[in-house]
Amino acid sequence: MRKALIVGINNYPNNPLKGCINDASSFKTVIEKNGDGSPNFSTRLETDVPTKSQLKTMLKELFDGDSDIALFYFSGHGSFNEFGGYVVTPDHQENDEGVSMDEILLLANKSKAKDKIIILDCCHSGAFGSPASTGGTSCQIIEGVVVLTASKSSESAIEVNGHGIFTNLLIDALQGGAADLRGHITPGSVYAYIDQALGPWDQRPVFKTNVTRFTSLRTINPQVPTETLRKITEYFQTAEQDYSLNPSYEDTNSEDIKHSIIEPLAKTENVAVFKDLQKFQSVGLVIPVDAPYMYFAAMESKSCKLTALGYHYWRLVKDGKI
Repeated sequence: MRKALIVGINNYPNNPLKGCINDASSFKTVIEKNGDGSPNFSTRLETDVPTKSQLKTMLKELFDGDSDIALFYFSGHGSFNEFGGYVVTPDHQENDEGVSMDEILLLANKSKAKDKIIILDCCHSGAFGSPASTGGTSCQIIEGVVVLTASKSSESAIEVNGHGIFTNLLIDALQGGAADLRGHITPGSVYAYIDQALGPWDQRPVFKTNVTRFTSLRTINPQVPTETLRKITEYFQTAEQDYSLNPSYEDTNSEDIKHSIIEPLAKTENVAVFKDLQKFQSVGLVIPVDAPYMYFAAMESKSCKLTALGYHYWRLVKDGKI
């Protein structure tokens, strides 16, 4: 079971926000289903939660039990002082700003859920995971916990046009920008996507984790179907070999097409292989040898070979991991 508590708060008495509920709603829409429409997370969307007591109760319910994944997403105000970082609630007072990030970390660390994922789009959110009890100098995250935040502990998180910059990039990443060739989107790939999109002078996302494996946050339809990807070890018996081509691999090299043709003419079985090799080339797994394009590699009876990335996936298939 994968469950997600998604909270967006705009209605702060003295300093209201505009985009947090929009961000929470957008996140809910994308995370609750995979790219093929299949169920992903069982989501609970809560907006303008009025008190820290209510938010704490929701968090306790989220991290209770032994679910596969317990995910907490928050968009709203964040605060940081000598007592640590806080997820701010509308009933905040001086020195009692809301739910302490240290308390949320404690709940996540104690949870029996296999994976605990915390995503915070709020100011000073980078304080999460470095408790005030240690002066914020050490990280106390047990195995299975992943933290992704919009900014460092000293930074603000910016809203633009009714949406947080961080969540806009987060949604783009989950919709496919951070997917690998198999269509899997992990917290690590999401962080890499956001990190690369933000400049050195922008707010900087923070990623903290203690995991021995990355779990998939969402899957989309892969760029190369899995059954096609598995053929990579059929075409390349060893990672170092070139795959020899000739004109029979090019489907336009046929008497039905009015242009110069070259013997041997297109063969159905070779054309099928070549289309797979072209898919591999389109995602960086294969490159033509001594030819600018795969078409010319075939028509000039040259070859193609695995790239470094191609070798990585070749090895995964060879080891039975795909």
